[in-house]
Amino acid sequence: MKLYSQEIEVRGHLIDSMILSKIFDAVMDMKGEFEVLEFSVGKRKDEHSFVRLLVKADSRERLVQMLDVLYRLGAVSAGVMEASLVEAPADGVPPEGFYVMTSNPTQIYVEGRWIDVRPVAANMVVVYRPDDGVAVGKPSWRVGKGELVVVGEEGIRVSPPERPREGVGVFEFMSSPAPRAATPSLISGLADEMEAIKERDGRIVVIAGSAVVRSGAADVLASLVRKGYVDALISDGSLLLCDVELRLLGTCDGVALVEGAKNGYGNRVRAAVEIRRAGGIEGLIKGGTLKGGLAYDVTSRGIGNVQFMDLSDEPIPGTIVDARSAQVRALELLEGADLVLALAGGHMASEVLKLLRSSTKLVVVDVSPEVALRVIGREVAQSVSVMSDVANFLRSLDDALGPMPAPGADSRP
Repeated sequence: MKLYSQEIEVRGHLIDSMILSKIFDAVMDMKGEFEVLEFSVGKRKDEHSFVRLLVKADSRERLVQMLDVLYRLGAVSAGVMEASLVEAPADGVPPEGFYVMTSNPTQIYVEGRWIDVRPVAANMVVVYRPDDGVAVGKPSWRVGKGELVVVGEEGIRVSPPERPREGVGVFEFMSSPAPRAATPSLISGLADEMEAIKERDGRIVVIAGSAVVRSGAADVLASLVRKGYVDALISDGSLLLCDVELRLLGTCDGVALVEGAKNGYGNRVRAAVEIRRAGGIEGLIKGGTLKGGLAYDVTSRGIGNVQFMDLSDEPIPGTIVDARSAQVRALELLEGADLVLALAGGHMASEVLKLLRSSTKLVVVDVSPEVALRVIGREVAQSVSVMSDVANFLRSLDDALGPMPAPGADSRP
């Protein structure tokens, strides 16, 4: 029987990250065969292992299907071929056979060099810009007529998450962990991680729903903003509006949260009107109407943010009504994030986290274990889900975090 074959190579921490076993399993599961041609094992923590395989299948079609799986596990063809580029025939219509990205870091081989694709997110199309030699990940609907789109699987290198040699601390590696309690050790471990990220000028992105305000956690999240631990905020369309309603009227969606305040049907609409009258939250701040709170700190400190508007949300300046524009803005904010905190985000967080690259650390906090498990079920290498009231969780985290030193300040006692 004639066998069709292809040599492939893969490099990395292949054994402790189980990448090699996944490749072997994939070949056998697809009724293929493999032959190890070369294998070297890294002997130190900073050394990668390398393997060169000859994979075989009983038909060309099966071999192509097998290679498609292996390439997405990090393999490349031996003797690298350049990525194939084909012009898009129309706006929003990539060419036949276009490559679809995973959430793993991706490179393409063009003009004799490997080029990083940015941003990285699942289900993106890769567009190459020859003028500046940049590879861009785009939703398919953003592809313009005539743009050069990567097709096929050749000339593409994917880097699946590797188990860190130094350990993962409070995080689980490549798993869907059961929700954990907000124990002192978990809180202190997360605080240490956040401080380490900021000390190396890393980025922390918060995804939050309006439940943060309803639970009484808005002031605590505002404290994290002031301390410098929030670089970007992705929220539903009512988070900042509810916070403004709380500061002006003592309610959130009409429910009294402040002693002495009264329930007020329509207060959310009244707060939205005040924001629009002032030309936005910034106008309320400049006019002296808004003097503190989450919306105040996010706006006055210039924290990058995007607010996803739902059908029932009241539009205010700064809310992105168009879902496609909100997706693009969220991709921008998530690019390069070292840690994402998803706080009582519900369905909105679940959708946003589909845009997250696999190498970003993720913490999900929700009082509902079902929500925590649903949101955590992503291809994220290091993650932890916490079943906790978000207000209690944030208070404990805020207590464990000191303010970041000002740039150039001497942190010694």
